[in-house]
Amino acid sequence: MFKRILQEIDAVFARDPAARSRLEVCLCYPGFHALLFHRLSHKLWRHNFRLAARIVSAAGRFITGIEIHPGAKIGQHFFIDHGMGVVIGETATIGDDVTLYHDVTLGGTSFEKGIRHPQIGNNVIIGAGAQLLGPIHVGDGARIGSNAVVVKDVPPGVTMVGVPAHQVQPKVVPAVQHFDPYATQEEEDPMVKTVDQLIKQMNAMQKRLDELEAQNQDSMQTAKRWEGK
Repeated sequence: MFKRILQEIDAVFARDPAARSRLEVCLCYPGFHALLFHRLSHKLWRHNFRLAARIVSAAGRFITGIEIHPGAKIGQHFFIDHGMGVVIGETATIGDDVTLYHDVTLGGTSFEKGIRHPQIGNNVIIGAGAQLLGPIHVGDGARIGSNAVVVKDVPPGVTMVGVPAHQVQPKVVPAVQHFDPYATQEEEDPMVKTVDQLIKQMNAMQKRLDELEAQNQDSMQTAKRWEGK
């Protein structure tokens, strides 16, 4: 148990350059506190102490501002940076080495029994304000940009941005996966690319119109000179 707690603390050091000591993480990081509350509430939940689990979960929410249902399943090395406003639903599953920022919601969209919340793979980064809704699957290594709204499955290793979220194409595929704060990996958005192409075409058309206008003025001046003669 103590070894696992140390691993969770070290996960903070790996992803937050502001962390200076293990003691600071223990005392000052609400994401770490919320995870400890959840480990306890989830254990109570699995042993059918449901009311006690909800009380522990509610206490964690009151202290940290992070709401994690005790039924949610969370893997190792989970890190919530800043954390205020994070909501994780009952049937959500989160893999190993996942990072969430503040105001992220892993929410449900139905009242049916069974899986209602997102299923998150390993090494996923979810930026601030992102909303992942419904029983969608997010593949390993995916990146969800800040304020994105995701309602469909996300393939492994891609970056999703926008409302509704759409996939952007990487300019260069990295040989080694690395940590991208707030899921800000350099990508080429196909919508931005399309707009850039339209702007280039408009500029080319404007240039051609200017050339035709200049030729027309030259023709008119030549005609006036002939009329004068």
